[in-house]
Amino acid sequence: MSLRKRQRSASSSRLAAFCSPPSPPPPSSASASSPDSLSFPNADLLLRLHLDPSSPDDADAKPETDCHLGVAPGTFLYLHVSSASLLRSRYFAALLSDRWSPSTFAAAGGRLSLAVAAAPSFPRPFHAHVEVLRLLHTLDFAGAIRSTGDALDLLPVALQLLFDACVEACIRFLEAVPWSEEEEARVIDLAPLLPADEAADLLARVSPSPVAPGPSSAEGEAARSPSEAMLHGLIHSAIHGHPVHAATKAFVAMLLKDYPSLDCVRKVLDEAFQSRLDTVKELMGKYASPDFRVAVDSDEREAIQRLNLQSAALNVKHLY
Repeated sequence: MSLRKRQRSASSSRLAAFCSPPSPPPPSSASASSPDSLSFPNADLLLRLHLDPSSPDDADAKPETDCHLGVAPGTFLYLHVSSASLLRSRYFAALLSDRWSPSTFAAAGGRLSLAVAAAPSFPRPFHAHVEVLRLLHTLDFAGAIRSTGDALDLLPVALQLLFDACVEACIRFLEAVPWSEEEEARVIDLAPLLPADEAADLLARVSPSPVAPGPSSAEGEAARSPSEAMLHGLIHSAIHGHPVHAATKAFVAMLLKDYPSLDCVRKVLDEAFQSRLDTVKELMGKYASPDFRVAVDSDEREAIQRLNLQSAALNVKHLY
């Protein structure tokens, strides 16, 4: 065979290899953070996750590229997914709808592609996306969201994919648990992206409304953040549910020791103290009121006065 024929043959082979749709890489070429199974039940579609080349963290990285995909090994991941499950995401529902030309998928070899904004140096760049895609198939939010970190990892991806059920599950979880300072900073970063109607309590917790001087009890209740309202209910139950005063003191001591936000605990305890003090003042005022003493007959007056005095004494116990 002449040299020119060998060159044409080699060029044709390279061109055919480049143009033919690549098959999914073996597990060894996927990200080290990928789960054991990358195929979901009833899978009928191939989804390719790849690291976003425009990511600022990835600007200085210049790894060798894959001849088929134009990306570095380890910067992409294939998943076999169910198109019916993807429809739970409004992003994928729009992508798979009739509004887009079928030639879009034909040009891509019948595959979907999703960019992930993370640097290759990140230890688990695809983890959050894989977990959200798993939730699109299973809807097992209780099993996937077990910590504040889990919710904060999944929430940005759920917002990106417009997966409303997952967004709501993450918000409800974050509303119900305490945060560290680092976690609160992450919540504040996400706050502008959250739906105001569904995340009203969460947004109030990171930016509580100022309390006007001398609010009524109803206004004060409305001004509390969800965590303060929860603590207020616990302390109220401890005060009125434990006949032994030592049990209430032990419960308060436990809160001061274990609750992550001492400022929140002190604020709620101050409110509880002020509430009990106001109650004592009101009851003692009724007991000492000269108008009350002449307004009713002696027997009824004595019974009511004893009740007021007993209630005042009981509330005094709650002050210390």
